[in-house]
Amino acid sequence: MNTPVPLNLFCDTDFPEDAERLLREGTAGHRLLRAAGQRSNLAERGTEPALQNADVAFGQPAVADVLDAPRLRWVHLTSAGYTRYDTEAFRQAARQKGLVLTTSSSVYADPCAEHVLAMMLSLARRLPDSLDSQRGSRDWQSEERRVQSFLLRGQTVLLLGYGAIGRRLAQLLAPFEVRLFVFRRTAAGGEPGRVLREEELDGALAEVDHVVDLLPENEATRGFLSAARLARLRTGACVYNVGRGSTVDEQALLEALHAGRLGGVYLDVTQREPLPKDHPLWSAPRCYVTPHSAGGRREEHLALVEHFLANLRRFERGEPLADRVV
Repeated sequence: MNTPVPLNLFCDTDFPEDAERLLREGTAGHRLLRAAGQRSNLAERGTEPALQNADVAFGQPAVADVLDAPRLRWVHLTSAGYTRYDTEAFRQAARQKGLVLTTSSSVYADPCAEHVLAMMLSLARRLPDSLDSQRGSRDWQSEERRVQSFLLRGQTVLLLGYGAIGRRLAQLLAPFEVRLFVFRRTAAGGEPGRVLREEELDGALAEVDHVVDLLPENEATRGFLSAARLARLRTGACVYNVGRGSTVDEQALLEALHAGRLGGVYLDVTQREPLPKDHPLWSAPRCYVTPHSAGGRREEHLALVEHFLANLRRFERGEPLADRVV
């Protein structure tokens, strides 16, 4: 068995002790370059001189630094999103440099998919309403709750986006025998439902009971779930967003909620984060907000390092990398 050629591995993410130990053990035989000051997931760093000597970058390096690094061959992000890199200018520059970009989408597939399913089930069974009653009036609204509740079985679900999270959510929804629509840029074949092209999307919205927004942020997706598209939804439809807040027209969403057109809205992401305390989404009827926590779990940092190390082994062997986007 050939010994891998030692690489300079740059990392700018601050990991807890167990994940840091795993990273150091898993990169033994390579040189680990650390940033001068560590940063958390999702936060892009400023200029980092150490990247100039790196063959591989792990974390959230600045786009300008990545394109300026002469030796860099592969960037692995500690996030599922890659908005800063999702431009034609970056893709073209990456092709010219022979640079590969991968994400940690697989790490976040299970928690995000389970998070969405949990909210879908809770809205179907009106659990937030009962929690509000418990903490507020304590009225015993049995008949009202029973009439409001519904089953997921047989309902129509539209997935906006079909990456790792969408694929996992489709698997979790399979036992409920939902009718599944999938909107994605390019059909790959084998999708577990009807694939919609953009010109078909608006017509399909009137058939949908649940819209799950999994879209990344880029020029094509900003404001994608617009006022016009929200207006096409049937009365009582539910909207969920675990993609990016910029993909939804929040003012139109608020208007639809106050007009009683939507059965429920669940947001894990918003245009402004943290969501200001006085923002009307906090108090809008049938609107439920979680603080960009859908991808979280106790083992998140360990899972990020494990995913990177598995990809590193593939990189050493010249094999295709998981979660490649560029």
